[in-house]
Amino acid sequence: VQFGGGVRTLADAARALDAGAARVILGTAAVEQPELVAAAIAQFGADRIAVGIDARDGRVKTRGWLRETAVSPADLGRQMRALGVTTAIYTDISRDGVLSGVNAAATADLAQAAGLRVIASGGVAALADVQRCADLAPRGVAGVIIGRALYDGRVDLAQAVAAVSARGVS
Repeated sequence: VQFGGGVRTLADAARALDAGAARVILGTAAVEQPELVAAAIAQFGADRIAVGIDARDGRVKTRGWLRETAVSPADLGRQMRALGVTTAIYTDISRDGVLSGVNAAATADLAQAAGLRVIASGGVAALADVQRCADLAPRGVAGVIIGRALYDGRVDLAQAVAAVSARGVS
């Protein structure tokens, strides 16, 4: 289980991890408080902290997607990598919840540009999207988040796990 949303302090992160979360995701804090990201990694380890990079039209958005920044996903990714971050969750906001297909290419581009393991989020509509992300594992795509497609029955979880495993990815 990963936990994200509203994590603004080390105490918030500690509460989530103490409750059993495997990883805490820092989103807005990555842009507004990069020192918090560095402190969280120092305290909890890079394997327990990820950054959420949510973007639309090449610009990172924060505060629940309400504030647009002048920062590109790649620039934020590189900044976070310099702080010790190893994993990011990339959400293409324009695709989230609309079943239009995952932006696997942008996810892989971010992974390559920043040197991060990146989990794709937003847009998964079919098993083919999951397979596309698994095929990009050599380029740094570390996983995919499936939401609405599972709820709507468009993707069967067992089939998705089998498809990923068949490609040698976990």
